[in-house]
Amino acid sequence: MSLYDLCEAIEATAVSAALRESLWLFPVIESVHLVGLAILGGSLLMVDLRLMGAGLNRQSIAAVEHGARRWFLGALLLMLVTGSLLGISEAVKLYDRPAFFVKMIALATALVLTFTVRRALIARNSSGGPAAFAIGAASLSTWLLVAVAGRWIGFS
Repeated sequence: MSLYDLCEAIEATAVSAALRESLWLFPVIESVHLVGLAILGGSLLMVDLRLMGAGLNRQSIAAVEHGARRWFLGALLLMLVTGSLLGISEAVKLYDRPAFFVKMIALATALVLTFTVRRALIARNSSGGPAAFAIGAASLSTWLLVAVAGRWIGFS
């Protein structure tokens, strides 16, 4: 079975049909997805700007990350669920969109960076420095690519 065949099979499910045929369901899910994006973006900005030395300098990096963690994880879960539902509703369309594949690669990269390199740096570094700045900038850039590629899907 090819990836295209899998996309067709996903679109043939009752859930996909219900999402596509409902007048209000897709827009509501997309709106919730965007709320998740705002929360995720805010929590990322707080931590990554602190890593870069650009905010909340009176608190350690670990303290800022600890305060933002619940918001980040909740928003990430919300976005993964709503994004999956949005993807199920138009799987064949997404198959033909290069921006979707850019988004998925950027998302995988951002998740690995966030949960490995960034987390390890925060666990051992409370003051910042060049490595913290570089990781914060890389994190912000990668997550921004996820968001821009997501928006680009509608135009490609």
